[in-house]
Amino acid sequence: MKDKNKLKRQARMKKKARIKKRLSGTAERPRLVVYRSNMHISAQIINDENHEVLCSASSYAKDLRASLKNKTKTELSVGVGKDIAKKAKAKKIKSVVFDRNGFIYHGRIKVLADACREVGLEF
Repeated sequence: MKDKNKLKRQARMKKKARIKKRLSGTAERPRLVVYRSNMHISAQIINDENHEVLCSASSYAKDLRASLKNKTKTELSVGVGKDIAKKAKAKKIKSVVFDRNGFIYHGRIKVLADACREVGLEF
């Protein structure tokens, strides 16, 4: 079982490297990176030119943890997506490049992306 998980992680890292070659965030259009674990999900908006994180949101942050208590993982993803989009709008970021970080665009990753679009973030 341990080898199977190691192979899955290696496959994701290969996909991540392929994706990263093509994507980079700029000041006009930063990169929205999503990370998914078994229990939590997090998102960051990054300007790769200056190597800085402009804003971030995660399901384990104190400000969201209270409002998302007793929710499913999919509902957590919706909450994080809406929160990161609101923070981006507050910083006057309208358009981003979506970096799924090697994860398949399905399930919680897709739900987070749809929630960001719903609030008004374009990608």
